[in-house]
Order: sequence, then structure tokens, then C-alpha cells
Amino acid sequence: MATEFPRDQWAVILGGSSGFGLATAQQLAAHGLKICIVHRDRRGAMADIEPEFEKIRKSGVELRTFNADALAADVRAEILDELSKEMRGEGKVRVLMHSIAFGNLKLIAPEHPANNDARAALAVKLGIPEEDLAGAVDELFDEGVAAMSGLATAPKYAESYMEEEDVARTIHAMGTSMLSWTQDLRARGLFAADARVFGLTSEGNTVAWKGYAGVAAAKVALESVSRSIATELGPFGIRSNIIQAGVTDTPALRMIPGNAFLKAQAVTRNPMGRLTTPKDVASVICLLSTDEAGWINGELIRVDGGEHISGATR
Repeated sequence: MATEFPRDQWAVILGGSSGFGLATAQQLAAHGLKICIVHRDRRGAMADIEPEFEKIRKSGVELRTFNADALAADVRAEILDELSKEMRGEGKVRVLMHSIAFGNLKLIAPEHPANNDARAALAVKLGIPEEDLAGAVDELFDEGVAAMSGLATAPKYAESYMEEEDVARTIHAMGTSMLSWTQDLRARGLFAADARVFGLTSEGNTVAWKGYAGVAAAKVALESVSRSIATELGPFGIRSNIIQAGVTDTPALRMIPGNAFLKAQAVTRNPMGRLTTPKDVASVICLLSTDEAGWINGELIRVDGGEHISGATR
């Protein structure tokens, strides 16, 4: 893509130290946007994160990073105060990306006991102990043989269950907090005349994954918030769209119980035969941030290589 963004414009990335947020920050920086990343990481993790931030600096654009709680109203105000000073009344925010992955991944009740009948039947047919077959299957599955997912040992979930406060915190963190940042940026006059707001959802918005109830509720809230932004803030030049990425091997996905099974199922049904990557998503967000994409507003855009619409598993 040949587009170069105006050199006085910024992208604010919430949750930009890994995964989709980091890939998008690097992609937008490569096309000229200054970058402001808000992230929340332990000091010990920074040894791996700083080299990625350095890649942005080497692209020749300005980078501001804040290792702080993006969900706290006072922190948000402090960050926007700093950004305003940095802009000195000249720059504007072209892109706001919400990529916060902070939620509770718990079951809503104890699992009902289940047996792997297929594996047991195969063991009988082969005349070998089921535990021997299970060991071989699990080893192959751990090595990345996705087709073993139906025979592999099911994941174990923590024996703690979703509570009301867990759901509320997750919906705020991964859903409605995007609205607070959007409102404050607009109220301060920091958005560019042709601004874009992006949120990230997943197929868990309509498909029930175990241990994903709180995040699924947050994603649905996020999509609703985005539509309201698109409608009510569109007259101010603010477009809002949601990206539904295919299953992607990010730190956030690895936190989901049974994520290996999600990845295996995605690979087997994706027409492209692979998982989505953060770069796939970053490229589309960059594309949607261009002048030419200015008439796309209020949409949910799937970036998954056809994973969502494919019913095939082989």
C-alpha cells in the first residue's frame, strides 16, 4: 500500500504491546503515523516488549508509550493531557484502536463429565490399551497435528466460576471502555477531521466457547458501542468499525482454556489452511484508515481468510 498518512497525525493504540495492537502500531508507523501506545505489562516483560517498540522508532516516527491502566478515568485524563502537550495544538488523532485483552476466562458452572467414546472405540479396534492410544494422540496433537483434536484429551478448566463482578469488569475492559476513550478524545478536540475508531471482536460473539462467556458478552457490547459511535459521532467525521479476526495465535488467545483446540479447529476449516496472523489484521486496519476507505462506517469486517463462512473441515 503506497498511502502515506499526514506526518502530524497520530494513532492511539490501547493494548499495543503485543498481538494485534503491536502489529497495527508497527504497520501504521511504517506509513507515517505517530504512535501512542497504552499498555499494562509487568516490568519483567519489558525486556521482550522494548525491542518491538524500537522497531517503531526506527521507522522514523515519534512514539510515546504509557505503561498504565487504560481503564482508569484519571489515568486516561493524564495520558490525554500528555498527548495534547505533545501535539502542541498542531497534530490530531487519526486512529483510535481498542485492543485491550483483560477479562475473566472462567466457566459459568462445573463441567458435565464426558467420555472420549471415539478414542475408546478406536483403542478396542486396534487391540491396545486406551491409555497408550491417548498418550500417542496427545503427543501428536501437542506437536501440531490438528486432525488429532477430536481424539485428544480434553482441556482441564479451573474450578472457579464466573461471578457477577467478573462479567461486569470484563464488559467494561473489553467492551465499553472504547466509548470512554472516544468520548474524551472528541471532547478535547483531538480527533482529526477524518478519524477512525477500531475495536476487535471474535467468532465468540455468536459461537459459545467454554470459558469465554464474559469475553463474549464484552465483544457484543463492543460491537453495539461501535455502531452507536458510527451513528452519533459520524457527523463529527469519526468512523467506527469492528474487526472480527480469525483465530490468531496471540498472547490473549493463549490465555483461553482449550486454545489449542480452537487453533486446531480453525486450521482444519480455514480455506487458506492456516491461522490468521496479527499482520493480516494490521494490514486491513491500515487499509481502512486511508482516505479511500472513508465511506466505511459502522461495519463488522471479518479478517479470517474465509474461516467464518467455511463449513468444511478437510
